[in-house]
Amino acid sequence: MKKSLLILSFCILSLSVNAQNNSKTEKIKQLLELTGSGKMGIQVMNQMMDSFQKSFTNVPQEFWDECKKEMKSEDISNMIIPIYEKYYTETDINQLITFYNSPIGKKMIATMPQITQESMTAGQAWGKQIGQRVLAQLKEKGYLKK
Repeated sequence: MKKSLLILSFCILSLSVNAQNNSKTEKIKQLLELTGSGKMGIQVMNQMMDSFQKSFTNVPQEFWDECKKEMKSEDISNMIIPIYEKYYTETDINQLITFYNSPIGKKMIATMPQITQESMTAGQAWGKQIGQRVLAQLKEKGYLKK
């Protein structure tokens, strides 16, 4: 009898944990949809495909169109979900959903593409400045031919 109760308790606990994980996963999906993470992933992939297309000019447009059709935002979202599950509790996810539904959260979502683009441009300029300083110092110290 004790063995049956132990097995039954284990089964109930397993179902409870699984239900909590499904609930958390669904909330993460909601958060990713709310923040547009999948759409941003597709935008990045489209930019990468455009870059490939410029490099491989002999490839017909149909090839690139077919490649783009294969890209789905759900694919990147499904890859991101375990990462969110690893770092955030269900309570954290609930708080993030509340934040992103607030006026400032919505503003953050709306401005994030521009902020990201401008930040990348600033980072590239910074990297270029650092690279030029390092090259100048290497030349000055005689490590590079002038």
